[in-house]
Amino acid sequence: MKRAKLETLTSPTRLRLLEVFIGVLFLYLLFVSFEIPRVFRTGDPSDLDEEEFGLLGDALPGQVPLESGEEFSEDDALRNRTPKRRMRVFSKVSGLVWNENRFNGNTGKDDILELHKAAKRAWVVGKKLWDDLESGKIELNAKTQLQNRSESCPHSISLSGIEFRDRNRVLVLPCGLTLWSHITVVGTPRWAHPEYDPKIALLKEGDDSVMVSQFMMELQGLKTVDGEDPPRILHFNPRLKGDWSGKPVIEQNTCYRMQWASPLRCEGWKSRADEETVDEQVKCEKWIRDDNNHSEESKVTWWLKRLIGRTKKVSLDWPYPFAEGKLFVLTLSAGLEGYHINVDGRHVTSFPYRIGFVLEDATGLFLNGDVDVHSVFAASLPTSHPSFRPQMHLEMFTEWKAPPLPNGHVELFIGILSAGNHFAERMAVRKSWMQNKLIKSSHVVARFFVAMHGRMEVNLELRKEAEYFGDIVIVPYMDNYDLVVLKTIATCEYGVRTVGAKYIMKCDDDTFVRVGAMIKEARKVGEDTSLYIGNMNYHHKPLRHGKWAVTYEEWPEEDYPPYANGPGYILSFDISQFIISEFEKQKLRLFKMEDVSVGMWVEQFNNSRPVQYVHSLKFCQFGCIEDYYTAHYQSPRQMTCLWDKLQSQRKPKCCNMR
Repeated sequence: MKRAKLETLTSPTRLRLLEVFIGVLFLYLLFVSFEIPRVFRTGDPSDLDEEEFGLLGDALPGQVPLESGEEFSEDDALRNRTPKRRMRVFSKVSGLVWNENRFNGNTGKDDILELHKAAKRAWVVGKKLWDDLESGKIELNAKTQLQNRSESCPHSISLSGIEFRDRNRVLVLPCGLTLWSHITVVGTPRWAHPEYDPKIALLKEGDDSVMVSQFMMELQGLKTVDGEDPPRILHFNPRLKGDWSGKPVIEQNTCYRMQWASPLRCEGWKSRADEETVDEQVKCEKWIRDDNNHSEESKVTWWLKRLIGRTKKVSLDWPYPFAEGKLFVLTLSAGLEGYHINVDGRHVTSFPYRIGFVLEDATGLFLNGDVDVHSVFAASLPTSHPSFRPQMHLEMFTEWKAPPLPNGHVELFIGILSAGNHFAERMAVRKSWMQNKLIKSSHVVARFFVAMHGRMEVNLELRKEAEYFGDIVIVPYMDNYDLVVLKTIATCEYGVRTVGAKYIMKCDDDTFVRVGAMIKEARKVGEDTSLYIGNMNYHHKPLRHGKWAVTYEEWPEEDYPPYANGPGYILSFDISQFIISEFEKQKLRLFKMEDVSVGMWVEQFNNSRPVQYVHSLKFCQFGCIEDYYTAHYQSPRQMTCLWDKLQSQRKPKCCNMR
């Protein structure tokens, strides 16, 4: 009986069925082994910042989080899909309405009439200019000017000392520099003079002055900006007398948007043997002799060498390359890795190129300070004109276009304040943090806010840029640094009325933003709470002297209200709505410092409803720190570098200049 049962189980039919079952199981396992990786690749967290993996809704199919006010319908639930959202129509012009009769009457002492009147004039002129651009009235005229405008690219330039002084001590390099271009300056340092308020030294106790002799030579980017200080691509500062160290030194640096990088100081000692070179040249040559006070080897070592019969090697050392009242010939040359400076035929220092600048940007040489310039020569200059037009920076590819506006409420809207001619900065933002999946999926919306520029060709190109990329909102007034606050008001208006965002963030076009970190910070604050998040300043006092001076008529109080630094901060919807309402009621006070203005408005809102102020140093005011939320003063190259590091290392790492 048992044998019969065994034969039944092992019959050919049963074995064949078993083989088929095993085959099907094998195919199923094979299928699963291929499909599971595909599912996880759909929402690969390696593409996201650490915070964003928990925020983005398309990590896995069918798991898109809904915006506030949206729900699955019963049919959607049955079909396991997200509801379709209708898209808003994008408007490239701000909906901010300016009442031309706003300041015709007596508005009272607190309204700072001059700034308000300047804002009115800028708005009237800018609105007419934009309307003319849109109608095509001035396009042909401007195109003709572009075609007729040409600028020569001389191979060499020479100026006498008198010609140089007559040109405000600036040698203009129309087409910048190229590899192996060189500039020679013949001059004489002036004798030291007493300074009672020295900038590079400290007065000793009992002294009322210090003797100072110093000058600076700068390569500047004259064509990279309008209406602001040009970047210092190379700042070369010989300090013959008056440095805080008490020694003659040479200090070199770069400055981008008023942000100085780490200086390179040459103090008389040759660069270390293990320090990187520049085109095989040391960064700092030696000019201190091996005598009593500056010996590089101990006396014990010297005597030991004498006892074993080794004579001391006599080294040839030069003194400090500049001397008061003594003629010098300085040559600056552009190498493969950096700038090289020779004085009187001897190499003195080399300065490596820093991230963010290229040779074509160096369009001016400026000398100032305690030096008499006798002549300036520039040779081996580029003979073909590098394009300073926006086509040089804009990349017209569809991948950089902004996604459409969603119809539902957006959690975060980011308004990026930009100048008309900042084509390179906007392009860098598009190619870096605006590629964040939270933005590409329209869960977060980002737009540039740009006013009218003083140069017509810039406005023409700006209009084309806005039409193609769909991420620019024109605020139709003539741009002015004191009126940047109008762009902030326009950002609030757009974020509240067009986007309907829960939070509105303002930043600059040289600010790198970690989008996921912004949402995470805002979510830490309780629901239905009025919030103001950023790098807060408390009890900050107005400057009464200098470039950024504020008069008592402009600000009579001794302290500013608490305010977040301008490069990046977040406001809740209700505060932004209050700002727009007060502006339209003609009750909003304008102040020339944009970030202080916002602090003033938030304080006014705080009188009626409590505001939670959130302070974090990770909203960087100057440069970048590890684990930043925002990084400021980032050049276009640094923006793309930060994005690449965020993508490859999954952590926020800085791209500080060398």
